[in-house]
Amino acid sequence: MALPARSTSSLIASLLLALSLPLAAEQTSEEAIAEYHAMFGDENPAELWQLRGEELWKTPRGPREVSLEACDLGKGPGVITGAYAELPRWFEDTGKVQDLESRLVTCMTTLQGLPESEVFAIKFGDGERKSDLEALTAYVVAASRGSRISIPLDHPAEKAAYALGESVFFYRAGPHDFACATCHSESGKRIRLQTLPQLTTKEGAQAAYTRWPAYRVSQGELRTMEWRLQDCFRQQRLPQLKYGSDVAIGLTLYLARKAEGGEMVAPSIKR
Repeated sequence: MALPARSTSSLIASLLLALSLPLAAEQTSEEAIAEYHAMFGDENPAELWQLRGEELWKTPRGPREVSLEACDLGKGPGVITGAYAELPRWFEDTGKVQDLESRLVTCMTTLQGLPESEVFAIKFGDGERKSDLEALTAYVVAASRGSRISIPLDHPAEKAAYALGESVFFYRAGPHDFACATCHSESGKRIRLQTLPQLTTKEGAQAAYTRWPAYRVSQGELRTMEWRLQDCFRQQRLPQLKYGSDVAIGLTLYLARKAEGGEMVAPSIKR
């Protein structure tokens, strides 16, 4: 007896799915992203975050009803072109080495008068709630596309931050005795289907660092470097990395300096 048309199509779909599973299991995340690009071309959902970030940058907000257009990211008030490629760096007004995200927090609290608790309330989006910091980061980072990474190490505090980042990168801790270097100091390593970048070489660091922040297809969110680092800490089973901490900024500076000379292409797309 012939199967109904609907049953036949369902059976064919099931067979195709079953046949595709072994292929999907062998497919690397890079191949999956390549397929995504093939389907959508140059379209990157990160642009939605960039547009919202631009609006947040230019719109007067907070108790003082001012925009962020006077925010100095290291190249003068309001200048965002190429700024991310030169961060983290020392800032005289705060007496600190800051990355982009911690600098944005400074501008939001000092220029706009927003309370720090409000700024930190949603550091990372969760699908329903969107993070202003992620959107602002996407907007500023996009303005550095094509810029070469050039991290200053002139100030003693910048050198100290680099040294801290380097020591943390190689520091083994946690229940698994892991360090950042455990996963990222050799070529050809993977976690499940995820290829792990070799961050101790210039080429490996450039290939990885220049592509963050990135839109995560698996999460439907744009993720920043601070998110990437705290998620690595989570996977190492270490205590949660404090947002904007000396450790987070030191690690970022260390990785950025390793990627010196690389051309920024972020925000990119990741699995």
